[in-house]
Amino acid sequence: MAKRIVVKIGSSSLTSDEGGLNRDKVRFFARELGALQAADNQVLLVTSGAVAAGFRRIGYTSRPKLMHEKQAAAAVGQALLMEAYQEAFGAEGIAVAQILLTRPDFSNRGRAQNAHRTIEELLKQRVVPIINENDTVAIDELKFGENDSLSALVANLVKADGLYILTDMDGLYTADPRISPEAVKIERVDVISDELYRIAGGAGSSVGTGGMRSKIEAARIAMQGGVSTFIGSVADEGDLKAAFAGSGRGTYFSSSLHSLSSKKQWIGFLSVPQGRIVVDNGAEEALLHGGRSLLPAGVSSAEGDFHPGDVVEVVDADGRVLGRGLSNYASWQITAVAGLSSEEARRRIETTRIEVIHRDEWVATPIMKEAESK
Repeated sequence: MAKRIVVKIGSSSLTSDEGGLNRDKVRFFARELGALQAADNQVLLVTSGAVAAGFRRIGYTSRPKLMHEKQAAAAVGQALLMEAYQEAFGAEGIAVAQILLTRPDFSNRGRAQNAHRTIEELLKQRVVPIINENDTVAIDELKFGENDSLSALVANLVKADGLYILTDMDGLYTADPRISPEAVKIERVDVISDELYRIAGGAGSSVGTGGMRSKIEAARIAMQGGVSTFIGSVADEGDLKAAFAGSGRGTYFSSSLHSLSSKKQWIGFLSVPQGRIVVDNGAEEALLHGGRSLLPAGVSSAEGDFHPGDVVEVVDADGRVLGRGLSNYASWQITAVAGLSSEEARRRIETTRIEVIHRDEWVATPIMKEAESK
């Protein structure tokens, strides 16, 4: 049965170690993706590589560190990147389209819906959307890194059947297999835990900015949006087809939730939280396992300056993120009623809804502790 899939390719998979595009690699991936589209699947490509492709052409001897230098390199490299993709996919008889996104394009529901409609029309016309971060305008605080999180957000936005994050490693290991002979490959992940983040390590490429840790985070976002994820290597002809069929060289992450409504997708994964609410153990249990709303009695404190209708993170006493929701209170109101019963809270402040966060406007996104995942 035909499926909708998002494939993410990083800088190190498209360029040489010194920087600059490797056209042979671009053509290889175009053939792999073309084979999946030829089988009537809908294919979206999330790509990195603009900075890596452009920094040599602009005259830098190594990947730039300063923001304005990276943005200048991206401005040059993005044109080179799309030229290479157009040539490679054109040889397969496939038209491509460029879509540049930033985090505010997801956090603003209207802009996210516009992007979604554009992508839907491109897929209807059998065009492969090639999506990248708009590096020339993005700021560090809102950047996607090596586009791993971007690929997960795109997968959730279009309700993809699968996300395939391609890297030079053939999956996730219990340790770095390049230095530890005792490293064991993890074939499947059903629950993402603190321990999984610990063994993921840091960035491993001088060309890209992502590491296995950022890919784990992308898998977490996708899984909780109902999208199964593959992280692994596609280096030889047929590797992507094998990954799609479930026998790829990598690690598979199962989808943990059914597809969420558009509103909950936005709350849980696309929005930008404007503050934090700290809750006690009873409220944590009610939110994560009881299907209950958050009431003033379960609140310990509020952090940040937010208003009714803003998205906020909810954390436990140790700062572990439990999820996100739409707050019915301003931050000062929460401070005024924290720990009070609903009746006492009504006497203290005026509010139309006693729930701090209603269960219909709540999305749980906790990282499981290792003891809980066993």
